[in-house]
Amino acid sequence: MDDTRLLRDYIAKCSNWGRWGDDDQVGALNLVGPDQVRRAAGLVRKGVSISLTLPYDQRGPQPGGFRNNPQLFATATGLDHVSGAQEPLPGGFGPARGFGFHDDLLVMPTQCGTQWDALCHIFWEGRMWNGRSAGEVTSRGAAANGIENYTGRIVMRGVLVDVPAHRGVDALQPGEAITPDDVESVLAAHDLEVEPGDALLVRTGFMAARRGDWGDYAGGPAPGLSLHMAPWLRVHDVAAVATDTWGVEVRPNEIGYFQPLHIVSLVHGGIAFGEMFDLDALAADCAADGVHEFMFVASPLPLTGGSGAPVSGLAIK
Repeated sequence: MDDTRLLRDYIAKCSNWGRWGDDDQVGALNLVGPDQVRRAAGLVRKGVSISLTLPYDQRGPQPGGFRNNPQLFATATGLDHVSGAQEPLPGGFGPARGFGFHDDLLVMPTQCGTQWDALCHIFWEGRMWNGRSAGEVTSRGAAANGIENYTGRIVMRGVLVDVPAHRGVDALQPGEAITPDDVESVLAAHDLEVEPGDALLVRTGFMAARRGDWGDYAGGPAPGLSLHMAPWLRVHDVAAVATDTWGVEVRPNEIGYFQPLHIVSLVHGGIAFGEMFDLDALAADCAADGVHEFMFVASPLPLTGGSGAPVSGLAIK
């Protein structure tokens, strides 16, 4: 089967367009309801929360050009306070009388660190999730499928699939694809099954290998999910998938289309895609206690019409 036929075949098999109504804007997160949230909460045993988010600072993975790392600018400092520059207080608040403050301004691309792709982020042949026109995304942002629709919805059972740990290596190599057989093998080793509405967190070890010396981590060749994971994700009704790489799927791509798994599973499947999640501390904890399922809480900032948004993700065990 040639690349085009394969891609269109996967789209036909994996599409969820119309499944939750013509006006739906959250996609596979519809699979997460009260029962799934209660089940996730029931996984909390130790009372331990593990951050899954990279620091948002100038030491992040972005090389510049397409995206830059976050820049934090102080607009009011402790030096202003001790020097008397905040006397009187700005804004008509009157005399300081010993009061001082620190304020700052953040400038950053919405997808420069740990983040979710919105369902308006990727287009295919003029359409985005649920058949909406790409023309609904303008300089004012997305009139449909914006990231704000995810806010408050990403609370579910998470399952860690640590592929390098299972293989006994530190990290997968760029261009190394993770197949359904790979995922099934890891799940079987921990006596786990993925259930509808779950989040699949896939660790490649690539972030750990590049941490502190990022090189082309963001945008270059990378390990990741195979395009052939698309039917598996659809059959298992996975609501969200997040990895420790910049683009979830393997790079270079396996067929002659750019980011084909995004085309199939995000645009047509409506699955939430999370990128650059820091899974190393979670992997260490799971290896120590043997528990690879947990409550996963990762709500993005409600940036109205945004193509994506930063997130402070947590695994709670």
